[in-house]
Amino acid sequence: MPRFLLAALAAWTLALSPAAPARAQAALPAAPDKMIEVLSNQVLDRIKGDPELRTGDLRRLSQFVDDTVMPYVNFERMTALAVGRAWRTATPEQQKQLMAEFRALLLRTYSGAVSQVRDHVIRVKPLRAAPEDAEVIVRSEIVSTRGDPIQLDYRMEKNNPHWKIYDINVLGVWLVETYRNQFAQEINARGIDSLIKVLGDRNRQFAQQGGKS
Repeated sequence: MPRFLLAALAAWTLALSPAAPARAQAALPAAPDKMIEVLSNQVLDRIKGDPELRTGDLRRLSQFVDDTVMPYVNFERMTALAVGRAWRTATPEQQKQLMAEFRALLLRTYSGAVSQVRDHVIRVKPLRAAPEDAEVIVRSEIVSTRGDPIQLDYRMEKNNPHWKIYDINVLGVWLVETYRNQFAQEINARGIDSLIKVLGDRNRQFAQQGGKS
């Protein structure tokens, strides 16, 4: 994926801390498309007004997304889908490690995106779903005067009574599918523990380099 996926993608994919406490959701609209529109633009506005956040500092970003977006992401389901069939046979400890390393991987991959935010806003398209649907796709675009609109879609599930995101599509590429293909190669060759080790080694190497990819 290109590095210019901007803060909307970065914020959603970085908001992945399994240990983060739940926050009240009453302040956002109940409808999934309206929720995405309000929250995404809140995130962009926060980044535009926070020079320190736009530096890409990992600790600052991590705290920001934990406080702002985490309640609206089903990260366990996102990780399970990325890992694929091996998730069902992984132990609880292995699942915990996978979630932690996957979060760190996403944080590392997209930390540079927030620095690209300028006059961007989110434009949500009309929702095509029935009132009784428990899963929907919310389609949107990142719009700027500096270039063409960027496709940004969300797979969402009804999580009584709120909605949560479990996959993201940028420019026609679903995040879960991208990582599932990568992870499957390692799991099929050497097993789930090897995937955990590979992710951990990459994340530690990144941290030792001072957070520069």
